[in-house]
Amino acid sequence: MSERDQTLSAARAWLDGYQRAWASNEPDDIRAIFAPDAVYRYEPWTPAVTGQDAIVASWLESRDEPGTFRFEGDVTAVDGRRAVIEGVTRYDSGTTYSNMWVVDLTEDGRATSFTEWWMDQAKKS
Repeated sequence: MSERDQTLSAARAWLDGYQRAWASNEPDDIRAIFAPDAVYRYEPWTPAVTGQDAIVASWLESRDEPGTFRFEGDVTAVDGRRAVIEGVTRYDSGTTYSNMWVVDLTEDGRATSFTEWWMDQAKKS
């Protein structure tokens, strides 16, 4: 299997884990997808949340309640151990976001870096 295929497979598995953590808000599910020293940026220009414990705490502080959203997306590009994921999140409140996530993965498929770009579709012209 080529490096590209390995990264693509790992990124899709990571995305499955992310969706599981998003739906459950269980700390162990969140920790399972991030390396111990991972950095998480909710927006590319904001300070990163660093380390599993800080990521779990931040996630739970701003969590989405299970069953209040739907996400559709997939890996659209890989380069080395980096994956780009594009998707759409639809909330029951009526808000819809276009998402682009950039994820750097370890050999065992956990994120060392995760950066979100999210755009509110209501703001399109």
